[in-house]
Amino acid sequence: MTHNEDEYYQQTTIPLPERLRPKTLEEYFGQEHLVGKNSILRKMIETGNISSFILWGPPGVGKTTLARIIANQLDREFFTLSAISSGVKDIREIIDRSKSNRMFAKGSPILFIDEIHRFNKAQQDALLGAVENGTVVLIGATTENPSFEVITPLLSRCQVYVLKSLEIKDLDALLQRALTEDVILKQRDITIKEKEALFGFSGGDARKLLNIIDIIVSSFPENAKIEIDNKVVTDRLQENIALYDKNGEQHYDIISAFIKSMRGSDPNGAVYWMARMIAGGEDPLFIARRMIILASEDIGLANPNAALLAQACFEAVHKIGMPEGRIVLAQTCIYLATSPKSNSAITAIDAALAAVNSTNDAPPVPLHLRNAPTQLMKDLGYARDYKYAHSYEGNFTDLEFLPDTLKNTRFYDPGNNSKENDIRKRLQNMWKKYDY
Repeated sequence: MTHNEDEYYQQTTIPLPERLRPKTLEEYFGQEHLVGKNSILRKMIETGNISSFILWGPPGVGKTTLARIIANQLDREFFTLSAISSGVKDIREIIDRSKSNRMFAKGSPILFIDEIHRFNKAQQDALLGAVENGTVVLIGATTENPSFEVITPLLSRCQVYVLKSLEIKDLDALLQRALTEDVILKQRDITIKEKEALFGFSGGDARKLLNIIDIIVSSFPENAKIEIDNKVVTDRLQENIALYDKNGEQHYDIISAFIKSMRGSDPNGAVYWMARMIAGGEDPLFIARRMIILASEDIGLANPNAALLAQACFEAVHKIGMPEGRIVLAQTCIYLATSPKSNSAITAIDAALAAVNSTNDAPPVPLHLRNAPTQLMKDLGYARDYKYAHSYEGNFTDLEFLPDTLKNTRFYDPGNNSKENDIRKRLQNMWKKYDY
């Protein structure tokens, strides 16, 4: 076997995403706002002055790859931990090793922690001193908002950089690189006739796109001519759905199905998709957080108790953990799915925000709504025409509470459900000027 044949054989055992993992910024696709010309991370790399930070973004956008590139280009020692399998002992071992090697190193080693949002308080506390005194440079990666789970002292010592899903141009460039540079694919006769399904199924996830290509190409005989169109992509993925879903690649697809099942009032679909997430090792607090959001976004004023139950579910799961937490999750999931629905709260706040953002002007608060703690303010008319609602019959008085430029604007439209129908009737009786 020649050297080239031996290399080819070895490469066939390595997944395509790993074979094409970028080693330099020039090979890295997307995230121009962070690594493009004159961007913050590129300047850090060019100057060598790197500080601790957290990369927040969806799967497959290059968080781990970017951390490795930074370490390589700065020639720093690189340690990596997974929040799922590592404990305080592992953290302390790396810190001790970094201290002992300090005088021989070119700079502080980089400690990369994947899924840092899953580290508990004790694990995060163990990092604080080393991050603060520069023993290690921490690069954390998370798919969750860091402010939810990363403790404030650690978060205050790290910048947070947001990574975005890859755009079509980035996916297209990655596809072309795979076909022309990969040691295996460039030897196959591959024609791409349509790309919509490839890019659609990938959802802006580079790793998912490369996995899809790997699955499709491997489904053809070794010497066959390969023509890829939308039908081929759809058919081959459905035939290999278990492989396609390997290692939670469909994380965002399943959470979408879960949310839409609850929004659509189907408890059976909702509890099934939740079971898929639990069985796949999803963070139960992530599931609970999503239900808190849904309780206000999709149920809201149709059943205000939904938000209380969702919050109680989060706290209960946080305290008791799994597997018992699955019962609380299921109870809440079924309750939310079977609850009446209303999106009037999100519609109201989005309409109000649109009004605020539609102009650069900031209308002043009407004088009658301002406090008047000093005599000068009273002389200027502050609070002069204000009417104290409790001094009037029914604890209500018809007063204008919006700026003059927005007078009589209605942002809230009650939903069509029993609770909000009652709200609508009450508002109609009070506010004659609004068409409720």
